[in-house]
Amino acid sequence: MVSVVRLQRGSLLFFFLLLTFAGAREFNTPERALSRIFPGAQIEIKNLILSREQKRKVEELGRVRLDSRFVSFYLVRKDGRIIAYGYVDTHRVRTRSESVLFVINPSGELELVEVLAFNEPLEYMADESWLALFRGKALGRDQIRLKRDIPNITGSTLTARVITRAARRALALWKVLFGAER
Repeated sequence: MVSVVRLQRGSLLFFFLLLTFAGAREFNTPERALSRIFPGAQIEIKNLILSREQKRKVEELGRVRLDSRFVSFYLVRKDGRIIAYGYVDTHRVRTRSESVLFVINPSGELELVEVLAFNEPLEYMADESWLALFRGKALGRDQIRLKRDIPNITGSTLTARVITRAARRALALWKVLFGAER
């Protein structure tokens, strides 16, 4: 009986630690992040399937590869008009995934870049001051190139590389899907 109780307590402690550790890596959801940034706004998820031509155009504009023609954007509305677009890019950094929210204003400029989930060791994660360097960047007038337009992160080159590439992908998707609506 005593060994069963110890096993149960040990199992409970293990599961508690597992949940705590797992929870530490899940930072936010797109909806919560967008609601925090734009209080009182309505957030709508728009799922889209790109045509082959749109996919080709995105890859050409952003100089990136798209793995799927299916994309989801968050439309942020206030007083009936769109005030921002959100796009979550999930990608591999080294061996594990990272999810990053890109907030794009109606002029096609990055307003905010926020890490939503990071499953690599935390010392490789980009900090807020580095992510803030993307603010105001737009395809067309900015190249958004690592080590030229965006400085590298010492010790986290892979993180810097994939976030920079994801920023170009987000902006290229926005431009192809919503840029003509302006």
